[in-house]
Amino acid sequence: MKKQISELLKTSKKIIKDCSFPNGAIVAANSTKPYSQKEANNYKFVWPRDAMYICDAGSILGLDIQENFFKWCMKAEGWEKTGLFYQNYFINGKKSQKHFQPDQTGSVLMALFNYYKDNKKDCKKFEKLIKKSANGLCRIWEKDHFSLLIQNLWEDRFCFPDLHGNFTYSLAICSRGLSCANKLIPNKKWLKISNEMKKALLKNSGDHFYCSFGKIDNEKIDASLLGLVWPSEILSANDKRMKRTVKFIEEKIVKKGGVYRYENDLYGGWMYDKNIHRKKGAGYWPLLNFWMTIYYLERGNKKKALKYYSKVLNDLKNKKYIPEQIFNNKIQIAVSPLCWSHAMFVIASRKLEYI
Repeated sequence: MKKQISELLKTSKKIIKDCSFPNGAIVAANSTKPYSQKEANNYKFVWPRDAMYICDAGSILGLDIQENFFKWCMKAEGWEKTGLFYQNYFINGKKSQKHFQPDQTGSVLMALFNYYKDNKKDCKKFEKLIKKSANGLCRIWEKDHFSLLIQNLWEDRFCFPDLHGNFTYSLAICSRGLSCANKLIPNKKWLKISNEMKKALLKNSGDHFYCSFGKIDNEKIDASLLGLVWPSEILSANDKRMKRTVKFIEEKIVKKGGVYRYENDLYGGWMYDKNIHRKKGAGYWPLLNFWMTIYYLERGNKKKALKYYSKVLNDLKNKKYIPEQIFNNKIQIAVSPLCWSHAMFVIASRKLEYI
């Protein structure tokens, strides 16, 4: 497996470079490249969330993409006025989709901390980005929910302010983002709101965590709940509620070693029939397998971590690129390569000490 890992790491470095544009934009997939599938054109946008993971992987690989991305963030449409980042953006910074996903802003704050945590003085050049983004999140927080309609990270569900709804993953990332901002530039308000978010999240957990909560709960199991351990660090991997949550993940949305997003996921890649996208059911997501790898390493179970990591490598066989999804048939087509998939491979490989 060493040779395959080495080759995939080289490819990952190239993919991350190719997805990082001169103006600082970091796209999910660069469809202008000859190796990219035509379906990847739907992903030639900037999702700040994806960019956070990609920036972290870039640091591991020695790529200098982070500060250019932070400069791009301050030119994103609407940020100067609100301090918030929305669903996704064109390369030039104009909004593509205008739904509000709170974790996008939390992710940018986390990316800043991850890059400057060992040399906090250098973050002063992005003091405006830190302050305005952190204040933007605080401004729309109302003790136990956001004042805006919010969308989840998978872009297929909403939580409503009148129902005090929160997506568990999104809230964890926002809490962590504000905590990170406070570590870079101490601010009691940011820390207070971060703790309020964490308290609201933990209060509504029961004996395990689920997709979203509020006046009406959505108790479905979602793979993004792994984010409570990493990267948000809200909980230890050995927390009883977290272990029970992962038990449910493995019972309900892990099939033949592959991790799916959630129960009965219908987003099944791209099949075209007179330009109609047919929903034929999801494949498993390699990036989620790598997320499980990271979780089990945090839990001290390297054997289980390698099981999820190796599953992807075995299924890729001699393929050079890591797609968004892997299917059990040759008909469905996933976007490939997906930069976030490669980023998670790099991060998991580092935690496994292969880098």
